[in-house]
Amino acid sequence: MEYEIKHFGKFKYVEEGEGEPLVLLHGLFGALSNFKDLIDHFKATHRVIIPMLPLYDLTLPNTTVSGLAKHVQKFIDARGLTNVHLLGNSLGGHVGLVYALNHQDIIKTITLTGSSGLFENGMGETYPKRGDYEYIKKKTELTFYDPNVATKELVDEVYSIVNNRLKALKIISLARSAIKHNLGDELRDIKVPVCLIWGQNDTITPPMVAEEFKSMLPNSELHWIDKCGHAPMMEVPGEFNTILASFLAKHHG
Repeated sequence: MEYEIKHFGKFKYVEEGEGEPLVLLHGLFGALSNFKDLIDHFKATHRVIIPMLPLYDLTLPNTTVSGLAKHVQKFIDARGLTNVHLLGNSLGGHVGLVYALNHQDIIKTITLTGSSGLFENGMGETYPKRGDYEYIKKKTELTFYDPNVATKELVDEVYSIVNNRLKALKIISLARSAIKHNLGDELRDIKVPVCLIWGQNDTITPPMVAEEFKSMLPNSELHWIDKCGHAPMMEVPGEFNTILASFLAKHHG
């Protein structure tokens, strides 16, 4: 199903369903397809909103985790959202945490899956290796436990991004920013309920990262999904949605 991309001022976003807002923040190579099963499942119970993060539209000095968190803040303020259930995958989780540190009055829950913010193995400095399709294909496949989840469409999308010089520079800027912007002890200040849903076979933010998040976030619970990599909501959507639905039900209303 294709989702309508809506416009509100300078913001672009997808919005489906009604209920308490469930705001989804995508990662570096995030596409709407990443959240298809999640949208289809939760639009029956929630107002599912995906703001398009301006990964390639900010000036280079502002292409940082903090720059994206400011965009999220402006979007949530502009849409007048409250009691927000915030969900972030990979870089999106990191952006969500930076936003949450100063806006816990607006946030009801946070869900993190494969989030950066403490440690991550990214493509990092290897992005400039443009033009090598097989190399990009292998790197994209590493996101998943099952390499077949990295469809040709997904690989083509990543390949086109890293072969655009300006986009490649901004990806590197964001990857470096994520590594430098380590949240560490700041996480102890986040008091809202946090659900960690992690792939046991995540090689980008390995299991020890989830365990560290669990130890530092005072009001958190950790759920493992076996035979699953860095993007559980794509790779094992049924199990992911069951865990998330149970968590959200505990904090509804």
